[in-house]
Amino acid sequence: MKIFKDRFHAGKLLSEKLRYLISEKYLEDYKNDNIVVLAIPRGGVEVGYIIAREFDLPLRVIIPRKIGAPFNEEFAIGAVTEDGEVLLNTEALLVYNIPKEYILRKVEEELKEIKRRKDLYQGFKEDISLKDKVVILVDDGIATGLTVKAALNFIKKQNPKAIVLAVPVLPADRVEDLKKLVDDLIYVEAPIDFWAVGQFYENFPQTDHETVVRLLKDTR
Repeated sequence: MKIFKDRFHAGKLLSEKLRYLISEKYLEDYKNDNIVVLAIPRGGVEVGYIIAREFDLPLRVIIPRKIGAPFNEEFAIGAVTEDGEVLLNTEALLVYNIPKEYILRKVEEELKEIKRRKDLYQGFKEDISLKDKVVILVDDGIATGLTVKAALNFIKKQNPKAIVLAVPVLPADRVEDLKKLVDDLIYVEAPIDFWAVGQFYENFPQTDHETVVRLLKDTR
């Protein structure tokens, strides 16, 4: 089942749902320029770009990094944020007997990569304080939810007024869990049969670094 032509199309559909939420709940914040879009690179930036342009909002990145399993880098056993906080899938660690030394090494590697990407993506823009802001966290989809949960933990430390999680697609069995972690969860589809985010896109190429930088430069 293909739902989205590409990430830009997904951003358009999400914007339609966000328009109603903003008008009903966050209109004063919108009028007072108190909303910021935070996108998870790389694909989330394409979705977030459409939302930021649609509502004339500032767009910035938040860079949680997945910690992949030693037997499969795509299988997330944890995630780390730029302040060094680590979120682990403890069940997976036990099932696959993954050594602590491996986790520590991967955390160090991913923290270096976070810094590199932060400098690359946002070195030309001032950081925005999230304190008392309405934060719209955007990605191109959610699979396990580990990186998004790590991002949410990082955002909450900044004392925002509210957090809106906006994603085009996520598994049905993740909806209730994520609703408890945010003020509002906005999505287009939540299928029961879910294998990977890319299965719901007609075009789902990897977003390159140059595209991320270009889109960030083209927003407030």
